[in-house]
Amino acid sequence: MQDTKLPIYWKHALVVAGIITIMPATTAAQTVTETGDDTMAEHPYVGMWVTKDGQIRHELLPNNRYDEARGERESAYQGRYRVTDNYIEYWDDTGFTADGEFIDDVLYHGGMVLYRQE
Repeated sequence: MQDTKLPIYWKHALVVAGIITIMPATTAAQTVTETGDDTMAEHPYVGMWVTKDGQIRHELLPNNRYDEARGERESAYQGRYRVTDNYIEYWDDTGFTADGEFIDDVLYHGGMVLYRQE
């Protein structure tokens, strides 16, 4: 049997009824949650940010993680974030990166406008 090398970010594979299911390994971004890092706990941008129609919801968590929901799909994207002044950078757990800017308590991100949910 030939030993096939999987990408470094894949750690486990499960074979059930001939179907291979690959489960990702824990990424560096995911380990932030496990450390209990709460460096953003008192930051004014922590909380829920929502588009006007409510379809896109970004929850900026106090442990430098975010959880994005889209429509009925909860936790559609998750990852870590960093805020510098009014600039935010996102690193999705899948490797996608994005950024945005807070202006007058409104988040502009990827062509979307998100408002703080009270």
